Amino acid sequence: MERENQPGMADALAEQQFEEAHLEDTKEKIRSNIAKLEDEVGHVRKAFEELNDELTPRDRELNTQKAIQLSLTNAQLTFAEEMLLKNEAGLNIPYFGRIDYQEEDTKNKESYYIGKHGLPYGDDVLVVDWRAPIAKLYYENQLGEGSYEVPAGPPVEVNLNLKRTFDIEGGKLLGFYDSDVAANDELLVKYLAQHKEVALGDIIATIQQEQDQIIRATPFQNSIVQGVAGSGKTTVALHRISHILYNWPDRYKDKDFLIIGGSELLLDYIASGLPDLDVRNVTKCRMDVFLQEELGEDFQSAYELASPSETETFKCRFGFISEVDRYFKRVWLRELKPRTIEDDELGEILSRDQMYEMLNYRQDYSLRRAETLLNETLQMRIRMMTDSVKKDPDHQAKLALRRKKLAQYDRYFRSAQDHSNVLEMYRVFLQDYVSRHPEAAATRTSRDERNLTVGRLSVYDLAAMNLIRKYMTEEEETIPYGQIVIDEAQDFGESVYYVLRRLQPKAYFTIMGDVSQNIRYETGMNDWTAVTEQIFNATTDRFYKLKKSYRNTIEISNFASKILARTVDPAVGKTEDFEIEPVIRHGEEVYVQGLAADDKKPAVLDMIATARANEYHSMAIITRHREEAERLTEKLLDEGMVGTLSLADAMKAGGAFQLMVLPVEDCKGLEFDSVLLYDVTRENYPNEPREAKKLYVAVTRALHELNVIYPEEGEVSELIAD
Repeated sequence: MERENQPGMADALAEQQFEEAHLEDTKEKIRSNIAKLEDEVGHVRKAFEELNDELTPRDRELNTQKAIQLSLTNAQLTFAEEMLLKNEAGLNIPYFGRIDYQEEDTKNKESYYIGKHGLPYGDDVLVVDWRAPIAKLYYENQLGEGSYEVPAGPPVEVNLNLKRTFDIEGGKLLGFYDSDVAANDELLVKYLAQHKEVALGDIIATIQQEQDQIIRATPFQNSIVQGVAGSGKTTVALHRISHILYNWPDRYKDKDFLIIGGSELLLDYIASGLPDLDVRNVTKCRMDVFLQEELGEDFQSAYELASPSETETFKCRFGFISEVDRYFKRVWLRELKPRTIEDDELGEILSRDQMYEMLNYRQDYSLRRAETLLNETLQMRIRMMTDSVKKDPDHQAKLALRRKKLAQYDRYFRSAQDHSNVLEMYRVFLQDYVSRHPEAAATRTSRDERNLTVGRLSVYDLAAMNLIRKYMTEEEETIPYGQIVIDEAQDFGESVYYVLRRLQPKAYFTIMGDVSQNIRYETGMNDWTAVTEQIFNATTDRFYKLKKSYRNTIEISNFASKILARTVDPAVGKTEDFEIEPVIRHGEEVYVQGLAADDKKPAVLDMIATARANEYHSMAIITRHREEAERLTEKLLDEGMVGTLSLADAMKAGGAFQLMVLPVEDCKGLEFDSVLLYDVTRENYPNEPREAKKLYVAVTRALHELNVIYPEEGEVSELIAD
């Protein structure tokens, strides 16, 4: 029966014909754009080459008018080439959404089509870029009253009359859906059911409301996101970078962004999705490498990075790093205590009040920088007090007095030289800390002490030492970033975030993580309390939860949820509800089987063959330990497996079948069409929260198919035994 207020068959047919005609008209205009841009690129490239040939080395050195003209022509060429690429891409899928609305103030009626790239046509807007403020209506507003913000000005109030989502492939309109919710379930499930390559998926057409709120949140606020596995945290973070660059071009450039992750594999994976979002020159760095580089070149060459010790867990906690802060702040205050400097011959050179005023505005200076400034001030004051002109009868006497006093007060403030070895200061502090904290002494081992002695430093050693450097030895400020994005944030304890805030006080942070996926159970984060309440500001900063998983089928999500329940330490209890809310998409049941030793290899080869037969793009075999992954890789290579066995190779493989063998710690943040969990035994995954988190991470990598095997002669892990 036809529902009220729904268009009849004739209306639906007319709408279909209208949209098909509009699509063809849009494509025709895009072709016109392409022809003009090809012509423009040809002319500008020729002009650039001619200018480049004429330019002499002296022109480049002196930045003459010719050199400036070359730079401008190069910028013009780059812009034209980028617009050409966007228009060429637009021929296949020019847009994915449409909004019709009426402005409340002006009563003007508007209709816009929204796509991955903004496409102009003459003076008109052919397609609105998804990052434009007005696109918020498509992603977040229901039909009826709504509003969208602009970077400068009050919100624009509107009445949204239509929100339409298109299914377009290869320039053909396959269908469209009118809904109150952007990218409704029909299109979303169709998208999720597609096979994925090992690269960040293009989710622009299917961004959900809760994701869009994070993407479009003001850049002038810290955002902390707890998102379950498959909720799109990484992709949301990258779209947020793209959105900020698009909407605040005068405030932020690519170089103002820093992306921090826990592994090179993850960073390479993230980087693969950036160019497609018009983001090209952001800095990306592993957390421990970033902290090591902040300490200076000496620490990059003389010291070795080490994994965090599971015994020195106190180093990653807020209590420890706040004590480091208080300890060295006391040292800083003691050595720089304001005092009047009075000379028998010159009188008062520097008063206590003058010294206090100087330091009061330079509390972010290290002891070394502050003492350098004070010494320079003393020298300047002495020169002023002994200044004279040649005709002055006492000229020579004053010159002699000046030389004497300049030498006498040279490096008058010199306590920094007694606080120049950051590692030694850290070792002394640790000895004092352990002596006052029995619980730290009880867990610390001789190996921990030896690592520090030989210069094997964990990310938490580096964090503490950077704080000491800030107080004692820093010679110049850290290179400032405007925006810092941290992915897989749960891998790092709160002390790291405490120090990052001190190193980058002017930066705004986007922190994405899932405490349920903390595979560094002892040293990472198992709850957000310290970060949200003690390091960041719970009042002014935002804490978001992404609870929907768009990655796994219902069957895989249900399997993962049972493991997730085991990640809670009974002694602590469950403090937050971070369970998965899967998008309804069914698939095959999870396959769990014990195999005899002789059957294991043929079973693995058969599963790989099945993945190929299903036309999957990617498959991962996930092991508990790295050594096991390396042994299995060798066996597969001996079998002449065609595919790629590392993420780096997979990135280059394009559409080819991508087969990877990875240990659990390397697979976080990644996703694969098919996953095989190898040897899920009681020995590899004992029944305890820390191991449950590792297994949960491995299970939730699977998009469509999950297989679990264990030795028939062994015992399956209790985490999945039921």
